[in-house]
Amino acid sequence: MDVEGFATLALDSLPFEPTDQQIKLVAALSRFCSVYTPSDSVFLLNGYAGTGKTSVMGALVRTLRAVGIPTVLLASTGRAAKVFSNFTGEPAYTIHRKIYRAPTVGPDGRFVARVNQNPHVNTVFIVDEASMIGDGAEGGMSLLEDLLMYVYTGVNCRLILLGDTAQLPPVGLSESPAMNPMVLKELGLHVTRAVMTRTVRQKQRSGILYNATMLRRALKCDPLPEPELTVTGFGDMAVVAPEDLEDALQRSFARYGEGETILITRSNRRAVDFNLAIRRVIYDREEVLVRGERLLVAKNNYYWTRRSVMEQNDAEPDTGGRPMEFVANGEAAVVEAVHAVEEKCGLSFADVRLYFPDHDQRLEAKINLDALTAETAGLPGDKQRQLAEAALSAAGLSAASSVTAQRDALKADPYYNALQVKYAYAVTCHKAQGGQWASVFIDMGYIPPEAYQTVDFYRWLYTATTRATTRLWLINPAVAVK
Repeated sequence: MDVEGFATLALDSLPFEPTDQQIKLVAALSRFCSVYTPSDSVFLLNGYAGTGKTSVMGALVRTLRAVGIPTVLLASTGRAAKVFSNFTGEPAYTIHRKIYRAPTVGPDGRFVARVNQNPHVNTVFIVDEASMIGDGAEGGMSLLEDLLMYVYTGVNCRLILLGDTAQLPPVGLSESPAMNPMVLKELGLHVTRAVMTRTVRQKQRSGILYNATMLRRALKCDPLPEPELTVTGFGDMAVVAPEDLEDALQRSFARYGEGETILITRSNRRAVDFNLAIRRVIYDREEVLVRGERLLVAKNNYYWTRRSVMEQNDAEPDTGGRPMEFVANGEAAVVEAVHAVEEKCGLSFADVRLYFPDHDQRLEAKINLDALTAETAGLPGDKQRQLAEAALSAAGLSAASSVTAQRDALKADPYYNALQVKYAYAVTCHKAQGGQWASVFIDMGYIPPEAYQTVDFYRWLYTATTRATTRLWLINPAVAVK
């Protein structure tokens, strides 16, 4: 099929009448996916909220499938992969789960994942939420470099990166390297770039989309204007006073469900405070961990999935599919059973059975309960070192022991490798990025006024706003609200 015929087929599969901008995008994507494009090429699509980029990708995937060209769909988090899969009707995977092989133990005793071989031929890789891809080292390189190495070592494979540069960049960076054409060119790729700016989301008059668009446009102003949000006249927006938050959350849980309601806040400390308050006031929970608890994984973990595979010993696993290769940072989990709670090395642990709804998988694991309420992204470093020392001591080792022996001891210790998780009722914006929920509460309290006219604040507010699909609640907003 020629390029024109391919583009026509893709446009016909769109569920709406395309705009001129979308027609041009489909034409550009059709050329990119043709035999005329060099294999060392990447298509960079920066699409703002509501512009229809994911719908266009769904049409592209269906068309590629119709003409016999395979695709691999990837995203930065498990939840983002699930959203992407729902839009396209095809399976989607996390980047980590696809490109990395079984881990080994590095010199510091930590698991290190190596880039797998790419067995795919003539395949188009499409990565959603690419703006979240940062410089987190996995195999000695950045995640972006590892992804590029994996894709382009396949036979005639090419890559499409989707993102939104108005969202928060990866932690510690001022911009997303994966969405920067110059970075990709410096890595030796031919870059085709497209930007989607026209919002076309076919919904009832949406305050969520309106405010996201206004925030994104304000980001282009120099100097930045005073931030302003509009609630009046929109049925999907509401302001919530702190004293009314409990009632609003309960109504949201009842209407949208626990898994489709999230509270987004600015810091790990406030996330801990909100999580504890929600558990105490709404759920009347006094135990640290109970059956039905919703959790969010705070750190990649390879120990329990490997142990699970060994224990199954080729038995039929009760996982609903292929066994998990590792538990990724950002994965959502629900506690199905709490088998035991214990103290070890001055820390608390629980043996649990977890269900991962984004993958329909179950896993027996040990959880580090101290990480639940730590005011850091995971378990504080001093406590992790404490566990490492205890693991070495239990194995009869010291600092003078061989590096190999120390690695093996850390690799085998279940307490050192206990899952680090957080309660999942309230999260920071970085943790929420890549996911979507029907009902989102944004905590805007205790934000210093000097932060309002900064790019970081605008990106934070834009990212938090665009996590909501149906209802957005503003808790005690300090910015101007109309």
